[in-house]
Amino acid sequence: MERKQVFTGSPWESSVGYCRALRIGDRIEVAGTTAMQNGEVVFAGNPYEQAKFILQTIEQALKDLGSGMNHVVRTRMYVTDISQWEEYGRAHGEFFRDIQPVATMVEVKALIDPQLLIEIEAEAVIPQSL
Repeated sequence: MERKQVFTGSPWESSVGYCRALRIGDRIEVAGTTAMQNGEVVFAGNPYEQAKFILQTIEQALKDLGSGMNHVVRTRMYVTDISQWEEYGRAHGEFFRDIQPVATMVEVKALIDPQLLIEIEAEAVIPQSL
């Protein structure tokens, strides 16, 4: 099967050895995505805006691989403060309210930068007809 990859220019993609998203056949896996742009944290201190930014990044990666948010079957959200769940959930709901993939949200001790509040992974399955 053909292997297609998407890179976003994260400073860690080359040093750690990963891509933002990978498509093999009808499956797409999107790596843990944070609110980073040009190597800098965006929307520090704002859980809703960070989640929204991340979901926009995921959406673009899916588009680059010939897919869309409507093909997402699972998301995983790693958050540093679970008490902010409503803010993360509000952003998630704006993208997935009608799609309703399975989702997980768990609190973690820390992410790679202390200003990062959330990291999101996604899995998508593309119908055979596309």
